[in-house]
Amino acid sequence: MESFGVKVEEETMLKAVFLPFISKSHLIFVVDIARLFAMHNVDVTIITTPANAAIFQTSIDHDSSRGRSIRTHIVKFPQVPGLPQGMESFNADTPKDIISKIYQGLAILQEQFTQLFRDMKPDFIVTDMFYPWSVDVADELGIPRLICIGGSYFAHSAMNSIEQFEPHAKVKSNSVSFLLPGLPHNVEMTRLQLPDWLRAPNGYTYLMKMIKDSEKKSYGSLFDSYYEIEGTYEDYYKIAMGSKSWSVGPVSLWMNKDDSDKAGRGHGKEEDEEEGVLKWLDSKKYDSVLYVSFGSMNKFPTPQLVEIAHALEDSGHDFIWVVRKIEDAEDGDDGFLSEFEKRMKERNKGYLIWGWAPQLLILEHGAVGAVVTHCGWNTIMESVNAGLPLATWPLFAEQFFNERLLVDVLKIGVAVGAKEWRNWNEFGDDVVKREDIGKAIGLLMGGGEECLEMRKRVKALSGAAKKAIEVGGSSYTKLKELIEELKSFKLEKINKKLVSVT
Repeated sequence: MESFGVKVEEETMLKAVFLPFISKSHLIFVVDIARLFAMHNVDVTIITTPANAAIFQTSIDHDSSRGRSIRTHIVKFPQVPGLPQGMESFNADTPKDIISKIYQGLAILQEQFTQLFRDMKPDFIVTDMFYPWSVDVADELGIPRLICIGGSYFAHSAMNSIEQFEPHAKVKSNSVSFLLPGLPHNVEMTRLQLPDWLRAPNGYTYLMKMIKDSEKKSYGSLFDSYYEIEGTYEDYYKIAMGSKSWSVGPVSLWMNKDDSDKAGRGHGKEEDEEEGVLKWLDSKKYDSVLYVSFGSMNKFPTPQLVEIAHALEDSGHDFIWVVRKIEDAEDGDDGFLSEFEKRMKERNKGYLIWGWAPQLLILEHGAVGAVVTHCGWNTIMESVNAGLPLATWPLFAEQFFNERLLVDVLKIGVAVGAKEWRNWNEFGDDVVKREDIGKAIGLLMGGGEECLEMRKRVKALSGAAKKAIEVGGSSYTKLKELIEELKSFKLEKINKKLVSVT
């Protein structure tokens, strides 16, 4: 009986293979989802390349040491002519001429990924949205494919509205605002704030159509969200897409509960930086520090950095600023930023981090009172988890949509004043002025009535986030129900095989 029991347990334990994308925000999201499934007794294998594995392997080792069935399967990145060894992912430092070479390597890997899916014989696969081809592999293997959709339900609902109704085609000017039809809230945008692929068809438009088609053919989609923050748009999205979807977030809050997890998320090697910034924060008053960061994919030219520096200094508030600058000999004056950093250090007003920052640990520190953000969804979720209001400065991707969610729908953010969507790491002449940045900072940190109302709302969302992942919470219940569905799918498949044999 014992051996029979073991066999039944092996047959009912789900086996999953995860394939994350190779930009840090997407990678961290899919890996955290993988860890979440492993926490709930699913056997998990993550397929990735060596340099990408280095970003998250510390977290996987922690989980494995806790007795969870999770591992990384490394696939060597192809040798593409002109591609430096170890350059296997996209971030703010990726040179433009290298991007196409990384995509070339990824295209070569597709057949290898496909064969691994066949060889590993998983019960289901979970892949990033940027692998639309994987839905056909799942179909071939007769298993479910879950698609991880980056960003918010709101952003994807808004994009669907624009694709369906084309309101931007009905206005005469790029700067005239229009209403997004069909959404549960009145939301207005301008043509300039839309991604270029929505304004006029291009290669990316075709890719997004492929992604959408693959989503409709998938078993369902997974979002790093929770019902209490944007449930209205989760419901709207499921009806608009006509497919299943589960909000299983906040995944960061769920998966990174101790300091070793928080420190290791997305890097985990800058221990000196971590110790230094936390020590500095310990010397500051509660809610007194502004955290300024624009994510792992963004850099600014020097003229914009100068405006940010002046706004921070003029605000009079203490701040941490994660600085990434475009290396351009023509645009700038490194001396200005060096002098600024020296001056802020002497006055103990500012802490500049040049590169990676232990973001989770910073955001959860009691001294941090608000965030200036590019409106990347990972940072939004982490900031809301920590109960922090936001100054919104969207740059590219779906970030202008996320700004509208924060400012107009949730009312936990104030816009800095960015007017135009742009391609990743591309800048025109448009510079957000120090006065506009300063005005947003003043509203966030000033303690006025609007500020206090924002803080109250975001604290309530923070509390709801914590409840969502507890037993009986919205995200906890959805994940458990999904896993039970996948088990039923597996058992049904086993039973069909048994019937065909007999």
